[in-house]
Amino acid sequence: MSHLFTPLSLRSVTLPNRITVSPMCMYSAVDGIPQDWHLVHLGARASGGAGLIIAEATAVVPEGRISPGDTGLWNDEQVAAWARINTFIESQGSVPGVQLGHAGRKASTKRPPFDGVGPIAPDEPEGWQTVAPSAIPFKPDYPIPHEMTTAEMHTLTDAWVASAKRAHAAGFKVIELHMAHGYLLHQFYSPITNQRTDEYGGSRDSRMRYPLEVTRAVRAAWPEELPLLVRISARDWVDGGWTIEDSIELAKELKAAGVDLIDCSSGGGSPEERGKVDIGDHPMFAERVRRDAGITTGTVGGITEPAQAEAHLAEGRADLVLLARQLLREPTWPQRAAQELGDELVWPKQYGRAKLG
Repeated sequence: MSHLFTPLSLRSVTLPNRITVSPMCMYSAVDGIPQDWHLVHLGARASGGAGLIIAEATAVVPEGRISPGDTGLWNDEQVAAWARINTFIESQGSVPGVQLGHAGRKASTKRPPFDGVGPIAPDEPEGWQTVAPSAIPFKPDYPIPHEMTTAEMHTLTDAWVASAKRAHAAGFKVIELHMAHGYLLHQFYSPITNQRTDEYGGSRDSRMRYPLEVTRAVRAAWPEELPLLVRISARDWVDGGWTIEDSIELAKELKAAGVDLIDCSSGGGSPEERGKVDIGDHPMFAERVRRDAGITTGTVGGITEPAQAEAHLAEGRADLVLLARQLLREPTWPQRAAQELGDELVWPKQYGRAKLG
């Protein structure tokens, strides 16, 4: 059996293979409620054979959404809609997961595929006041975010906990905390975006304080037998920014807080990085975090071919591969991968007549 199709156990959850659907925003929710689109989109990847399906960045409060079209987990109506989707995912043999997030200063934007790109001002329809560790806008044309007080941070931690409990009620078996791509928790640990002078700013340890507080609170609320993942931006790609060495230290602290896997991405925190991000470095980041922090990792990075994914696992760079755009193009990529690598993958009975070999 290939590494790609070897099961992976995280706490009590066993993934049938190492192929993960990376969280991808669909910008198609209504008031945070996933729609039929989400059922078909996520369900198709489950029937296509992916072992772990991680739903898109799902906001813990309405103001945490990237756009008005983002999904949420702040009320019971959203729980019911997610439960329907998760029931189908599990019926296909896949494991349902969700990425919980808060966009911070990058919130309140247009829905890129539908409305164009750019911010929505707080006084415009569908817009709201953004928040951040420091009152620094993402770009000059973005509204200045409100610098969070410690009381507001603690209140928001409670919202993360409440969303984790709703995720369990909705049938998710895996939570991934979104600490990457320039969103709120990344904004706290990056020196580019965190210029606070209190106990949550300054040194690396102080900048990591709030993300670690959120992690510990969610871990305490999330069932002990279920895994907790974290996606990080392993490097800022900006001079003076967060580095892979910083990420290794963060990963050690996240492991001590009860995190089971670090999903290694990079960038997203500053528009100054444009043209500098090398997605080919992501497997190297995952390998270093895996080795130096002693924790299970996942890698992203433009994975398109089964042999490429297999090599990342076989050569010890990561324990999971996360695919995004390729799984949009090819929902049945796991079925093709199994054929190319000489493995057996159970197909839906309804599609059995199409199976080759």
